[in-house]
Amino acid sequence: MTKTIVFDCDSTLSTIEGVDELARLKGENVFQQIEAMTNSAMNGEIAVEEVFGKRLELLNPTRDEVADVGLQYIREMVPGLKEALEELHKDGWDFVILSGGFREAIQPLAHELGISRVEAVDLRFDVAGNYRGFDESYPTTRSGGKPQVLRRLKKEFPQTKYWVMVGDGVSDLETKSEVDLFVGYGGVMEREKVKSGADAYCTDMKELPALIKKLSASGTKS
Repeated sequence: MTKTIVFDCDSTLSTIEGVDELARLKGENVFQQIEAMTNSAMNGEIAVEEVFGKRLELLNPTRDEVADVGLQYIREMVPGLKEALEELHKDGWDFVILSGGFREAIQPLAHELGISRVEAVDLRFDVAGNYRGFDESYPTTRSGGKPQVLRRLKKEFPQTKYWVMVGDGVSDLETKSEVDLFVGYGGVMEREKVKSGADAYCTDMKELPALIKKLSASGTKS
């Protein structure tokens, strides 16, 4: 990889928030609690670590439920995504998915998009497929986790000369100091902190290739 775009997943590659879709399976009361916690974290009102474990305790997701959400990620891909990735790939870009979501749910979407590298939280299940916890050590279970993963990726791929992050949430915006260009994406959910803090902002994935080409060529950030 010589130039890499790192994408958030929920509300960026797909129109859904995976944790919210798991919550819908548990009834309206659980869904409302989960949605409120998710929005508070993504808006930067509370720290991710304050809600991460609590949400999973409420959800108690089975392996099959997580797999169902994985299929929904694919069904609800943002419009124009595949075409944008194809154009960017032709221009020499590689891709990584970096998420505070669950690897088991995101992996099918990554496969559909031809993205081999997924950085996300592993869930644990017993042999019957019942929930038995999550990888509490993984960085994106807490605030500041995504920049930590970016630093690790940069060490792993020292040949990569240009890094771009694309995402919709405050946890994505935290990576701004670690990348050459941070693009806020508001095509699903518009968050004012992200819009005002981004180096660039778009609401249509079809605009992304031209936007990145223009800004990377101009050397917006060193």
